Amino acid sequence: MGLTYEEFELGAIYNGQARTITEADVVTFAGLSGDFNPIHTDAEAAKNGPFGERIAHGMLTVAISTGMANMTGLMAGTTIALMEQNIKYKSAVKFGDTVRLQMEVIEKRETSKPDRGIVKLAARMLNQRDELVVDMVWTQLMTRQGGES
Repeated sequence: MGLTYEEFELGAIYNGQARTITEADVVTFAGLSGDFNPIHTDAEAAKNGPFGERIAHGMLTVAISTGMANMTGLMAGTTIALMEQNIKYKSAVKFGDTVRLQMEVIEKRETSKPDRGIVKLAARMLNQRDELVVDMVWTQLMTRQGGES
């Protein structure tokens, strides 16, 4: 079971497992999303682009971050809903980069219902050089201890 609203402490930092972004990840995501932009899928065209090589889709990195959060077990069975995601892309993720998720509890507030509370997390994706590549704020509706539905 994951953490309930009460168990999240302001300022607490949680780290997810690292993962290397592969060409297969990008190809699979392009097929799933329908986003075949040459900056992601055409090595020759990307050579002449702003990064000089192909890069991962920004939304692929965000999708991976949600999986990394899930793998921590912190929210397993205690998340009612992901209410909002604010996303800022800070740097390109290149094939072969290893990314990791860092989550920090930045806000908590009760709701009018005693069985739930809102937890806001600063969710940061960092690369192998600890450079910020995606900066996010997630607002999550979490179950509360002893709350009656």
